[in-house]
Amino acid sequence: MFRILVPAALAASMFLSCQAVAQDNPTIRIVWPPQGSTVELGDSAEQPVGVVVESNFRLLAAGQCGDDSRCGHVHMKIDPEGDTCNIPGKPYNSMNSDFGGDLIKARFGHCTEPHGEHVIGVLLADDRHQPILVDGKPVTATVTVTTR
Repeated sequence: MFRILVPAALAASMFLSCQAVAQDNPTIRIVWPPQGSTVELGDSAEQPVGVVVESNFRLLAAGQCGDDSRCGHVHMKIDPEGDTCNIPGKPYNSMNSDFGGDLIKARFGHCTEPHGEHVIGVLLADDRHQPILVDGKPVTATVTVTTR
C-alpha cells in the first residue's frame, strides 16, 4: 500500500506544481464595466468612464517597478483596431502609465464619435512600456460597451 501512495502523492505534487506554474502567467482582465453593458459618459469635455482592471502583476506608474519583474502598468485603448479615440499625439487613450493602479480613466471625449458601441482594450506593459508576452503574445483583455 505504501508503494502506491508514494507515487500517487508524488504525481499529485507534480500536478499541483504544474498548476502553480500555469497560474503564475501574467494576467489582466477588465472587472468594470462588464461585457455588453451600457455606460453613461461623464459631463466634462473628456467624457470619462472609469475602467477597473485586475492583474496578478503589481500595477505602478512606469519607471517605479525597479527590479520587480512582476510589476508593470496598463496601456488602454478605446477601439484598439483603429486610432479614432486616441489622445491627440498618443497611440493610446489612457495615462495609466503616469499613475499606475487598477483604475483607468477612459476618455471617450477624444473619440470622433463618443456615443455608441466601443471596445475597451487593455494591455499589460512592463516598466519600459514594452508589452508583457505569454507564448509570444501580448497579455490583453477587451470588453465591448455601449456609451450614451
